[in-house]
Amino acid sequence: MLVTLIFIFVLAAFLGVELISKVPSQLHTPLMSGSNAISGITIVGALVALGTENDTVTLVFGMVAVISAMINVVGGYLVTDRMLAMFKAKGEQKK
Repeated sequence: MLVTLIFIFVLAAFLGVELISKVPSQLHTPLMSGSNAISGITIVGALVALGTENDTVTLVFGMVAVISAMINVVGGYLVTDRMLAMFKAKGEQKK
């Protein structure tokens, strides 16, 4: 079971890198906004896994999942905020 989960994780990582490298730069920010919703679901699932299992391996993978998803969510919101700031009028921008 653990080998299957690790295989799926590695496969998803390679697939994600390949897909992101093929996306034009104009689409990165809208895709980041969509991935924030998916990362929110990942955070909830990882927290449930952390709360239901006492196995060390599960706790480590759950903690890595929570940290990775939180980095993705925070980064996504920062990128989205920065993109939206580009469309504000000159007088409305933050200092």
